[in-house]
Amino acid sequence: MNTQEILTRVSAFMNEQVPFQKLLGFEITEFTPERGQVKFRWQEPLMGNVPQRMLHGGVTATALDTAGGLVAIAGMIERLEEPSEHYLMERLSRCGTIDLRVDYLRPGRGKEFIANASIIRSGNKVAVARMELHNEDGTHIAFGTGTYLVG
Repeated sequence: MNTQEILTRVSAFMNEQVPFQKLLGFEITEFTPERGQVKFRWQEPLMGNVPQRMLHGGVTATALDTAGGLVAIAGMIERLEEPSEHYLMERLSRCGTIDLRVDYLRPGRGKEFIANASIIRSGNKVAVARMELHNEDGTHIAFGTGTYLVG
């Protein structure tokens, strides 16, 4: 299985099998070693500030973390040389967020939200990503930096 096939399978798994991502309505739309992207639509249950009808800050942070984790995982997968499915699942089960910093710039308003991530550093054990959240109009809502365990 080549890297692209693995990324496609992992992306499908995350879109279809991760309960929290399904609950939030997240859809992985880009998953490469250079870039991760998650999109989701506004839903009433995602509201954090009812009077102002704003996205909950935890949803914003989760979207950023998910996009950052994608690009970190993709870099790890790219470095593997023809892994077995068992070995790949073992490696993925050890991945996780070490640190996440989120800066909220504007209220989370919109019909659709797009979290993009790019890699800053991709090492054998740790990866660092930079993430941004925008709405469908391109309004910059938040940005973040995430550090991820990948090895």
